[in-house]
Amino acid sequence: MTGKPTVGKKYAPTTRAHCETVLRTFYDFHLERNTGSLLVNPFPLVRSRRSGRANAHHNPEKEHEKQRTGLYRPKVPKRIPRRIPDEKYTEVFAGLRSHRDRALLAFWVATGARAEELLTAKQSDAVVGQQTIGVIRKGTRAYQELPATPDAFVWLRLYQEEAWKKGVPRRRAQPLWWTLRRPWRPLEYDAARMMFNRANELLGANWTLHDLRHTATFLMLDDPNMPPVYVQHILGHKHLSTLDIYNRPTRDDVISAGLAHHARQEHKRNNPPPAPPALAYNRDSLDVLFGGSPG
Repeated sequence: MTGKPTVGKKYAPTTRAHCETVLRTFYDFHLERNTGSLLVNPFPLVRSRRSGRANAHHNPEKEHEKQRTGLYRPKVPKRIPRRIPDEKYTEVFAGLRSHRDRALLAFWVATGARAEELLTAKQSDAVVGQQTIGVIRKGTRAYQELPATPDAFVWLRLYQEEAWKKGVPRRRAQPLWWTLRRPWRPLEYDAARMMFNRANELLGANWTLHDLRHTATFLMLDDPNMPPVYVQHILGHKHLSTLDIYNRPTRDDVISAGLAHHARQEHKRNNPPPAPPALAYNRDSLDVLFGGSPG
């Protein structure tokens, strides 16, 4: 339903590539330090790469050549980000059981924050007056305020009022998201993932929390008045080129465009254009040329 591949009988190319990198690096480490009786690395580089790093003498005026680093490293296909369609997002949203879950979903799609980044927010990070929520960025650990929608703050307020009446801690330094039952504990990633999976089961879908981040990115990039450099900053990407993956057409986009093309061709065949009128001389031009007079 969502285009996500199901689990097969063999390991995925990404898993095999990761394992190849780990094992090759492990054996290289011990070979360099002579910490055993190893003579060769069972996961060597390709023959053209064994003398040094890739593109060691690269001309900066030319593009980099694609080279496989490991002899046994598989080719990893490029993934296309998955976007949750608006109508399916509405169905998933309707399948949620609590105001907390609705607020989380609204913030994920509005801010484009990673799941873990939003879950670690404090109560003081949600600034209603400025319509922003602060998160700690993955990797850099920098604090950043992200804009959100009014609906997200409405659902957040409904959740907070309900939770505070039940006895959830209410302090600015306390976590923003809590479990729904006692003993009160900060909401963690695994619990949030299980919550989202339950909503997926109602639709027979297999979207992930990270697909919500992709959905937010597509929505921002679809806005012609939203400069891509602002989208880059909101998502927390270091390079603008990271957004290039969203320029690739998705499976649904390709199928829709193909079906629309066939429909246009069918319409052309069933409704041929009218024949052009036969060519003829202009009567007034002939009268002027041959000296005739109207009458």
